[in-house]
Amino acid sequence: MKNKNIIITGASRGLGSEAAIAFSKSGAKLVLIARTNEDLEAIRKKCKEPKKHLSITADLTDVRGIEKAVNEAKRFLTKIDCVLHTAGGGLGKRDPLIDLNDLILLFKLNVGAAAEINRLVLPDMIKRKNGNLVHVGSIAGKEAVGSVGYNTVKSALNMYVRSLGRQMAGSGVIVTGINPGGFLAPGNSMRRLEKNNAEAFKKFIEQRMPRGKLGDAAEIIPLLKFLCSNEAVMMCGCMVPIDGGEGITP
Repeated sequence: MKNKNIIITGASRGLGSEAAIAFSKSGAKLVLIARTNEDLEAIRKKCKEPKKHLSITADLTDVRGIEKAVNEAKRFLTKIDCVLHTAGGGLGKRDPLIDLNDLILLFKLNVGAAAEINRLVLPDMIKRKNGNLVHVGSIAGKEAVGSVGYNTVKSALNMYVRSLGRQMAGSGVIVTGINPGGFLAPGNSMRRLEKNNAEAFKKFIEQRMPRGKLGDAAEIIPLLKFLCSNEAVMMCGCMVPIDGGEGITP
């Protein structure tokens, strides 16, 4: 991670915020992207050498906002070695008969934003024959344990990574991702469940987690560091499960 220039989306909370702090301690130079400047700045200030890093506020469902943010990141970093895509979520869209507008919105956030950022950074990576694009999916993409909309877009993300990874194999750009199960991170969905519905939180652990506990974001960071490195060269197109045994589908 030392001296790597990395963009992290969704960096204001959850796994993105934990990765930002951990990566900064390992010597990376970061651009942190999310919707809320105040929250982003709070994370940047928790990073090692805060002045070394930059916060950029952007709506990742807006193409123009994405382009502006990436251009600003390019100017700050000079070159981009890696993008860690942690932005995503179900946005509370739980209706099984999800309407088209909501489904498109979920697709924009969970797949489209990553695809657009990758489109903007890939040409330079291909020229240098080096780069890493890492995507955070979900066990829901295979297990269908979330809402209809969320399951659908996370499944699409799996195929996007698999397809792009195959296309980029041999270019020097490593396209990968992870499919985590339930885990705890600041402000993430499981933290909210723990706070708002203790009984449902307890039942989730009892019924779904063979270890008898949820994972912690810190347990995911080592895998992210590996996928953001040149050592992940054999992983092109892989979405790696990291779910503490929660998953059933092979």
